[in-house]
Amino acid sequence: MENIVSEIRQALKDSVDEKTQSNSQNFFKEEIKFYGVRVPLVNKISKESFAIIQNKPKEFIFGLCSKLWKSGYLEESFIACNWSYYIHSDYQPSDFVFFEEWVNTYVNNWASCDTLCNHTIGTFIEMYPQYIPKLKGWAKSDNRWVKRAAAVTLIIPARKGLFLKDIFEIADILLLDKDDLVQKGYGWMLKAASEANQKEIFDYVISKKAIMPRTALRYAIEKMPQDLRAEAMKK
Repeated sequence: MENIVSEIRQALKDSVDEKTQSNSQNFFKEEIKFYGVRVPLVNKISKESFAIIQNKPKEFIFGLCSKLWKSGYLEESFIACNWSYYIHSDYQPSDFVFFEEWVNTYVNNWASCDTLCNHTIGTFIEMYPQYIPKLKGWAKSDNRWVKRAAAVTLIIPARKGLFLKDIFEIADILLLDKDDLVQKGYGWMLKAASEANQKEIFDYVISKKAIMPRTALRYAIEKMPQDLRAEAMKK
């Protein structure tokens, strides 16, 4: 376990890009730990290193993911997200404990949150929708990233027209949250749902527009036709 993680860290150090290193912090309000490696190269390192461990037991791979998360480095979190998604065909309900621990303990920025939730946890929820109540619990958290995770986990299912009732319930819980990153998270969830359920999302936005933060509202209607966007934005 130590060898593969050490090799990844050395590969990341050897791949530092000066421009990426100097610009990365600009994308975050909070202070982030990062090497400064471009995302396509992080993904390449991820795939190459996964080839070495792909036949290991799932629990071993999840253990490596936890070790990468624990470092706090952005690029290592991306590799952990990739690895946990690569084995999605093997997910079992009991795996949720790993995902919940990562969200609660290690996620500390929007990029790690979205990468983990859009793919690993979103796919898990499609496979095991009985865990959606867990997301509604996350939406009531005091942790901004856990709240955002509740919404962005449903981005890809929402695009497929899935879980509309649950999407509205999570949006209701998060509706008046004052954190702009939470607002953007549930606004994005509504926008994704509008791709398959435009009328329902429009009706929801109109019914909430008097109290919905403008940041969330703008995100929610972004993919709608101009006339609907104009109607929704009317004071």
